Amino acid sequence: MGKKRIAIFGEQPKKPKTGLPGETSRKLVKTGKEHGRITDMGAEALAEAERIKEKEEELEKEDLAKVTKTAKKHGLPRAKARGAKYLQALTKVDRHQFYPLPEAIKLLKSASISRFNGAVDTHLVVSEVGLKGEVKFPHPTGKKQNIRIVDEELLDELEKGKINFTTLITTPIFMPKLLKFAKILGPRGLMPNPKASTITDKPEELAKKLLGVTQFRTETKFPLIHMTIGRIEDKESDLAENLQALIEAVGKKNIQKAVLAPTMGPGIKVDLTSL
Repeated sequence: MGKKRIAIFGEQPKKPKTGLPGETSRKLVKTGKEHGRITDMGAEALAEAERIKEKEEELEKEDLAKVTKTAKKHGLPRAKARGAKYLQALTKVDRHQFYPLPEAIKLLKSASISRFNGAVDTHLVVSEVGLKGEVKFPHPTGKKQNIRIVDEELLDELEKGKINFTTLITTPIFMPKLLKFAKILGPRGLMPNPKASTITDKPEELAKKLLGVTQFRTETKFPLIHMTIGRIEDKESDLAENLQALIEAVGKKNIQKAVLAPTMGPGIKVDLTSL
């Protein structure tokens, strides 16, 4: 037999109680697999309806647990449960509004919920995948820059899976040895290449030139650029000037949307026409 389903569709008009024996409150319900019959079944049917409802809720919970387990097994991200502090900070931000830059930075500071001097990140939606370049920020961003020149010692580190640099420079003679690490370095934007001018016969001179210069590029498959432009406790003017430097380097015409976000807290959309 199939599962019995009961759906309440109405109530009988209430009548004044007479006090006679056996008098009970009753409701009309539809019963049967396709709800084809109408029966006045009273309290017993309502109790069964509640049991069915509880069973369906249990099944939904089981399904959710299975989906979560599958996501974990395949390394898929799970939805984050937002805490009370985040939800409170979210009330300060209109998610549909684009804020002028000075207002966006003030709001960013007030919406940050971290107890430490967290980073201020910029997320740009740009016009195409593969957009890349470099920017020289006028103020420190709090992000350490580590430029390495390829040698035998660094190759040994790569063999062990150690990557502790932000920019890699090489001479042409080491390129054949680096090719085996292309699948590791390429997606991170660390593989030396002629377009980035990181292959040179004078690596020491290039390393000095690149000090203070930060490279940017989109994600491999999506037109998104993520950059840290400072820290929450930095001056508002410093953050604004760093963001403007990044936008000039990327090209305002190439940017479709810009969002500022603290390490912990909601993102704030920036009105690009205010720049």
